[in-house]
This record gives sequence, structure tokens and C-alpha cells, in this order.
Amino acid sequence: MKKVFLFEALRAAINEEMAQNNKVFVIGEDVGHYGGSYKVTKDLHTKYGDLRLLDTPIAENSFTGLAIGAAMTGLSPIIEGMNMSFLLLAFNQISNNVGMLMYTSGGNYHLPLVIRGPGGIGKQLGPEHSQRLEAYFQGIPGLRIVACSTPYNAKGLLKAAIRSQNPVIFFEHVLLYNLQDNVPDEDYTLPLDKAEIVRQGKDVTLLTYSRMRYNVLQATKTLIEDNYDPEIIDLISLKPLDINTIKKSIEKTHRVIIVEECMKTGGIGAELIAQINETSFDLLDAPPIRLSSQDIPTPYNGKLEQATIIQPQQIIETVKQLCKV
Repeated sequence: MKKVFLFEALRAAINEEMAQNNKVFVIGEDVGHYGGSYKVTKDLHTKYGDLRLLDTPIAENSFTGLAIGAAMTGLSPIIEGMNMSFLLLAFNQISNNVGMLMYTSGGNYHLPLVIRGPGGIGKQLGPEHSQRLEAYFQGIPGLRIVACSTPYNAKGLLKAAIRSQNPVIFFEHVLLYNLQDNVPDEDYTLPLDKAEIVRQGKDVTLLTYSRMRYNVLQATKTLIEDNYDPEIIDLISLKPLDINTIKKSIEKTHRVIIVEECMKTGGIGAELIAQINETSFDLLDAPPIRLSSQDIPTPYNGKLEQATIIQPQQIIETVKQLCKV
């Protein structure tokens, strides 16, 4: 085991998979000589060359299309969005090609393709760089969506995504790249469709993912001091949702709160509530609650930006209120 930053864990995953499989390559803006906007591909071009770390013009629709064609011919591209918000410019390629080609070709084509990069609300990055695209991509059939949250799961999940024969949207949070944790030296992968039980508890189930994992953990420290016993689940897989793990937790706690950075309307929390009501309605002692970001473009102003995001104190107050029911 060694302690590494999250961006280093992602780089190690890409490096190891490129070393093992010469069909894997990275494509995007500044992924080669510059090393990626958050240094995830730093120095890899010196090892693998410019054609496997392929720097592109600022043309997301074009280089996403190029990667799709490469995947159709048997290569395994990793598309990096310098900021995932920029990939809205490639939304047509992602929705009409990445999600559909295996089906519309009658299974003749597979797309072993990963679309990854930084997203989420940073620190005063403004609305265009602070979008939460998981809600945009959630409705596209044929896509798998994963959100990493620790260096350990970032490496294991990315390696699994690269090896997958199906397309994966891989979300990294812009504020988690400098997070440090221990990562095994040996080769490992993690399942792309399983949630992680971060903490066992009996009073309430807290469902979260990505950066909000840490706001939930911070709130939990206070809740434990006040004699509450929350169970924390990091969703990791946003599509499909690991509803079996969620249901087993609700069977124990009978209460559920969803904490997300996504917008409230049409977000991951909305889908979670729908599936919880379908599978676990009779297990609940109170209606599910979702704590989501405000339905507004993220402000540039720092205080207003913080006001749009769920803070630990809001989680503490909601848990205490729900546990009285």
C-alpha cells in the first residue's frame, strides 16, 4: 500500500492499462504534452508516444466521433473532457452513437470506450464550469455512469471501465483530485455496478456520491456525538443504481436521505426516490428526503456558490428531524 493523490491513482490506472493493452489510447485537449488539465496523464506521452496520447483541437464533437469510430474498429479509447461541461458539445455523438450503436448494429459493434474528466461544482469556476452532467446523461439508454470518490475506488473503477466492452461515463470531481489515500500496489479492479457501504448504522440510510460523500462524513461525526447512528452508502454506480444494496439498508433503518450535488429537478435523487418507492415503499417509516443543490446556474460569487450546495449542518438537521418521525 502507498498513499497517493486521487489524480495519481487515475494516472496509474491509465498507465497500467496502456502498458497491458496496446489498443488503449487517450484522446482529448492537452492530454499529451501538457499532461491533462489536472495532470492525470502527465508524462505518459513520453512513454507511449503522441499517437496514444492524442492531443486534439478544441472540437469535442469531432474528437468524440473519432474515438467512437476507433472503438468500433476494436480500439479502446479514453476520452478526456478538459471539463466535462465541454462534452455537451459532443452530446449528439454520445447520445446518438455511443449509447445506440451496439443496438442499432444488431450487436455487430461494441464500444469499449471511457469518457472521463473533471466535473461538479468547484470553487468559483462559474456556471459553465460547474455543471452536474450526471443528470444530462442519466436518460441516455446504453450508457453506464460511474462516479469515483476516493483514490482507491478511482483506480479500481477506472481500470474496470477501461476493460469493459461497453461505454462508461466516468465522473471525477474537480475538488477531489488532491485527496490522498492508501492504494494497493498490486493490480485490482472494482465492480462498476456496486455501491459501497461506507459506514454501517441503524437509524437512517444516507445515500450519496462523489464530493458529497465527505460532507456526509463530516456531518456524521457530529451525529455520532449526539447519539445518532447513520448508515452511509456511496452510490458509485449512478446508472444502473445498486438498488439491492439500498433496499437492504432501508430494511434495517426504515428511513432514507439522499445527499447530492446534482440539481433537484430531474437529478439522481429524483430517480432514486422513484426506485425506492417502487421497491421499498412498505419498508419506510417516513417519506424519502432529498437534499440537492439549488435549481439555478451555479453562481461565481463564493458565498452564493456555497449557498447552492448542501452543507453538513443541513444534513445534521435533516437527520435529527427525520429520526423524530
